Amino acid sequence: MTNEVPMDGATGCIGRPQPPSVQDAEMKKVLSTQACQVLAELRKTGELCDAIIKVDDWSFPIHRNILSACSPYFRALFTNSRFDQNTQEIRISGVSPDSMAAIIDYAYTRHVKLSWNNIEELLPAADRFLVSGLVKPCCEFLKKNISPENCIGIRNFAQTYSCRDLEKESHNFVLRRFQDVATTSQEFLEMPIDQLCEILDSDYLNVRNEEMVFDAVVRWIDHSPDTRKQEMARLLMCIRLGIITTRTFIEKVKPHRYVKECEAAKSIVVEALRLLCDLDWDDQRTTDPSNRMSRPRVPHELLFVVGGWSGGTPTNLVEVYDTKADSWVVSKHHDVGARAYHGCVTIDHCIFVIGGFDGVEYFNSCRVFNAVTKIWSEMAPMNSKRCYVSVAELEGLIYAMGGFDGQLRLHSVERFNRQTNQWSFIQSMNHQRSDARATTMGGRIYICGGFNGQECLNTVEYYDPTTAQWTLISPMRNRRSGVGVIAYNGMIYALGGFNGITRMNTGERYCPVKKTWSTIPEMYSPRSNFAIEVIDEMVFVIGGFNGVTTIFNVECYDSKADEWYDAHDLSLYRSALSACVVRGLPNVLEYIHSEP
Repeated sequence: MTNEVPMDGATGCIGRPQPPSVQDAEMKKVLSTQACQVLAELRKTGELCDAIIKVDDWSFPIHRNILSACSPYFRALFTNSRFDQNTQEIRISGVSPDSMAAIIDYAYTRHVKLSWNNIEELLPAADRFLVSGLVKPCCEFLKKNISPENCIGIRNFAQTYSCRDLEKESHNFVLRRFQDVATTSQEFLEMPIDQLCEILDSDYLNVRNEEMVFDAVVRWIDHSPDTRKQEMARLLMCIRLGIITTRTFIEKVKPHRYVKECEAAKSIVVEALRLLCDLDWDDQRTTDPSNRMSRPRVPHELLFVVGGWSGGTPTNLVEVYDTKADSWVVSKHHDVGARAYHGCVTIDHCIFVIGGFDGVEYFNSCRVFNAVTKIWSEMAPMNSKRCYVSVAELEGLIYAMGGFDGQLRLHSVERFNRQTNQWSFIQSMNHQRSDARATTMGGRIYICGGFNGQECLNTVEYYDPTTAQWTLISPMRNRRSGVGVIAYNGMIYALGGFNGITRMNTGERYCPVKKTWSTIPEMYSPRSNFAIEVIDEMVFVIGGFNGVTTIFNVECYDSKADEWYDAHDLSLYRSALSACVVRGLPNVLEYIHSEP
């Protein structure tokens, strides 16, 4: 007799805690592995099997107890009072033999080999048969392999099978990587209007500007213009037209044929024009959260500026820059002590502040700020005091290079391991240098310029952790102390600084392929000892000293346009400050500008 089973329908910043009872856990693992091996062998030889699962023409001998322990579905099936306990064969439809074989193997071994060849069948089968232990690795596989090309499909897949974590992860991926999704994904073009509006309307949509959102809308309509162009008004309502540039709106949005041909879009265009052309237009309106059309998106990355020198004294002030609102917010969460001429890097959601000077003492002390918990704490001090220090992060390790200890310009280098909370010396640089700047690219640390106690430097060298050696490369065209150095679009940029005579507004970049330096357009303001970072696909230079006074001006450089732009000024003029970018903060709303 055969039973028919019909188808069912569709961390802290430093250190890492050790797991408790490691020996007990390993013993349990060994025992569990041995038991699984014995049971799997019994199934293969057909010993003690008490049922056969039939899928199409395939037969799978099984032990009911084993499948029941793995799957509440099979447990309910085998213990149901209407189920004939004398039945040997259970025929199951609506599942492939390969998927059933994988589920049975998992029940015996707690192991499954996942690939794109089986994941789309296996996850629905695991969900149907309530094999939760198999659903989890399937979801993890999809999380690890999510991409702009498949993220929308994975999101829909996760929704269908109620995989909430995977659904959230894939949805956030769509928002975070929207520019790539909208330009490369075939799935994007096939999205239904409701789903598209949900994404475009999100405050968390990560776009450099609203023109990108308009371009995405046009691309979506172009895929099927006859049936979609009437949706333009609804889609325009999802675009923050109040923060698009007036020129872009006048020249690109307003005259577009999809906009002109949509009668319902006319009132939206009028409202946007009124907003953009208002004579009383100012920044406060731009960042007004009550106006949906001009409400900035929530940034996915924040620029933190820490400490510095202002008014003849060091400061502990922390400011946070929101690129979407083009505004600086003074953080309430500053450190207890002030410092300048320090270094700053970020790992995960933690900001590490290294060395520096407070006007009296040269520091070897280091502090760390957890941007999630908003707590400052002490970390292990360096072996050497380092003011004017260069700092970089590579593969989770923090490097402190050169600097001034109050007596000597240093060429020594230390490396910090978060897991051990320890600094250790590594190979020294070829040159003594303070007031240099370092950055990372291609698995190497590059350090440029600086001051050796006698002259400003134009020398450049890199450290390769695989060889543990420093190597000199082509020097810069100009000597630069107090220089800003950053890796950006496959190049090393060296900006501003002091050449021994004057503060400079010039810049140059190094191409590792050609091994040459070339000039770039000049900054608006000459500056040295300023902060520098890349955010929103642009290089930002922040504050500094112009040769006469400390400044609070901020500029940004776009390599595609090869042009500098003014950005919003700091709240406090300062030099000798340091900056870093923190990405993916879960509490980002607590840091960004918002109107009361």
